[in-house]
Amino acid sequence: MTVKSEDLQTDKNKQNKEEVRPVTYWLRLLLKSKTGTLGLIIVLIIVCVAPLAGIIAPHDPTQMDATKMLTPPAWLEGGSMEYILGTDNLGRDIFSRILYGTRISLLVGITSVIIAGAIGIALGLLSGYYGGLIDTIIMRIVDAFLAIPGILITLVILSVVGPGLWTLIIVLGITNWVEYTRVVRGEVLSVKEREYVKAAKSIGVSDLKIMMKHLLPNVASSFIVISTLSVASTIIAEASLSFLGMGIQPPTVSWGVMLNIGKDYLAESWWVATFPGLAITFTTLGIIFLGDWLRDILDPRTQMNGK
Repeated sequence: MTVKSEDLQTDKNKQNKEEVRPVTYWLRLLLKSKTGTLGLIIVLIIVCVAPLAGIIAPHDPTQMDATKMLTPPAWLEGGSMEYILGTDNLGRDIFSRILYGTRISLLVGITSVIIAGAIGIALGLLSGYYGGLIDTIIMRIVDAFLAIPGILITLVILSVVGPGLWTLIIVLGITNWVEYTRVVRGEVLSVKEREYVKAAKSIGVSDLKIMMKHLLPNVASSFIVISTLSVASTIIAEASLSFLGMGIQPPTVSWGVMLNIGKDYLAESWWVATFPGLAITFTTLGIIFLGDWLRDILDPRTQMNGK
């Protein structure tokens, strides 16, 4: 007996509706996970601090004061509540600089992931859906990228074109798409064999519409998980490159730039490098915790049942 494509589409739509969960359902799952809840709290704090840095910060992050150079944190001898986390070698308030550095970290992390995700999803859809020569070419390019460390490619490109904020964002975006392509391709290879996709092909639905309407929604959960974890790795990459002098350039405030400055004062003024380092650590841990929770609930193999 032949199954009509309309019936297959109806069954698919019903299945999708059944999978839609209320917000309270996800909140219950989140509260059951201590690490997931902690991750969400950290991420919410970072997301709120970034746009409000200009209001929260007690000082101008670029304002220098020669009389306040290397002032220790408030709880140490010689410290002051005016500079709660102390000052750096130019008398700039570390707390204010960390707050402003949050903006750069989120901007670089999120924007680079959007660029990488857009490239990776597009190539993954093309590779998995069409197969053949297109698949072979794309996967050989993927293999080439995997054969060379990403940080090395990034350093080479930045050495040629020069460091800078938007240069760094674009370079990180175009060098981190490989993981998206591999995952999306694998899922598309499975999804395109389902009955409703075959039915759409048989009635003449265009390839673009099939990819956008039937394939893309099925890879959305994997994209969300990978993107969340990639934001954390991108923030670390930005800090590493800025530490090496190949990323964000002064006077723009960045946690990596602060680490680069503080490395020369670790012995006598440890706070200059320690606090931006802790900011990077807690931010990435929060994002990773949240990403792990998302992976647990969105991955069909480990999905929670919410009971």
